[in-house]
Amino acid sequence: MLDILLSRRALASVALAALAAGCSREAPLPQRPVPEVTVIEVRPQTIPYTSEFVAQTESSRQVNIVARVSGFLDRIAYQEGELVKEGQLLFQLDPKPFQAQLEAASGELQSQQARFTTAQANLGRVRPLAQQNALSQADLDRAQGEFDSAKAAVFSAQAKVTEAELNLGYTTIRSPVTGLASRSVQRQGAYLNATSPDSTLTYVAAIDPIWVNFSVSQNVTAKLRDQVAKKQVIQPKNRDYEVEIVLSDGTPYPYKGKINFADPSFSQDTGSFLVRAVLPNPKRELRPGMFVTAHVKGALRPNAIVVPQLAVQQGSNGHLVYVVKQDGTVEVRPVVVGDYYGEKNIVIVTGLHAGDRVVVEGVLKAVPGQPVKIVEPGAADTAKAGAPVGEAGAAKK
Repeated sequence: MLDILLSRRALASVALAALAAGCSREAPLPQRPVPEVTVIEVRPQTIPYTSEFVAQTESSRQVNIVARVSGFLDRIAYQEGELVKEGQLLFQLDPKPFQAQLEAASGELQSQQARFTTAQANLGRVRPLAQQNALSQADLDRAQGEFDSAKAAVFSAQAKVTEAELNLGYTTIRSPVTGLASRSVQRQGAYLNATSPDSTLTYVAAIDPIWVNFSVSQNVTAKLRDQVAKKQVIQPKNRDYEVEIVLSDGTPYPYKGKINFADPSFSQDTGSFLVRAVLPNPKRELRPGMFVTAHVKGALRPNAIVVPQLAVQQGSNGHLVYVVKQDGTVEVRPVVVGDYYGEKNIVIVTGLHAGDRVVVEGVLKAVPGQPVKIVEPGAADTAKAGAPVGEAGAAKK
């Protein structure tokens, strides 16, 4: 009986040992696949250097139309808000009082001219008689005085006639420029006082060409000066910059312009100075006061390094990129970024060199110091998207 019990215990021990040995044989852990990434090789190139500013349009010549003489407004002769031509009639004041003043001044002129003719003839008779001592020197002086007085009176009367003609002409108010005319401040039949602030009637704004104004800060100026000194930016010849604008809805304006003015001093309030560009506006698409985006072009950035924005990561100490070294491992490289280039790229100021391979796809899978596999563009994302499906299939198996 004891032998049988020992035999059974021995068999149980063997079975337990076999079971323990079977449990200890776990399946080997699958090796982690090498991450697949897409890279671009850094190649310095010359690219345009474009500055972007918020700008506002302004009339190239806006003229306030003001009554220069007092009188009643007889007629408003233009369509408010519409385009008017240079010399086109805008307003007509009552001319009758001024016509009467002109006629009175003309009559006074004729009277003085008659007086002058008489004084001139009298002087012509007195002078030879005085030379022959037939008349006294006092008679000659009197005749000369009357002549000079009559001559001065003619000049004075002529000036009054000129003034009356001007006043009569001021009753007809014409546009000094071709442009858009605003609404009329005064209505037909109103009395206009030329010495009052209410003498303003409307304004005409020339819009072809049109001005585009924007401000350049002191920091932007200093940055550009530093880049030019380091030959990171090459300015156009004679600083002949070209200006393109984009409307508020993102539509590019089809006509380009040139900078024609830059304020010589900085504003004490904003720390910036005004720059003005002039652009053609033949279709009158631009109106004064519109906000637009101005792109100042013409400068070049030589030997620029440009990478996609998605390749640049934000770290705790600044920006960084992942670079694949010659041995196939990944290195984290801190960089200093510059301006945006196009819609998807950004300029790297420092941190990258020609020949560096920058990871642009599969950045999240790359581990610093670990190897990666370089694949064609798009393949890294495809593999990433297909990974969960493969794992699910393996789990089912």
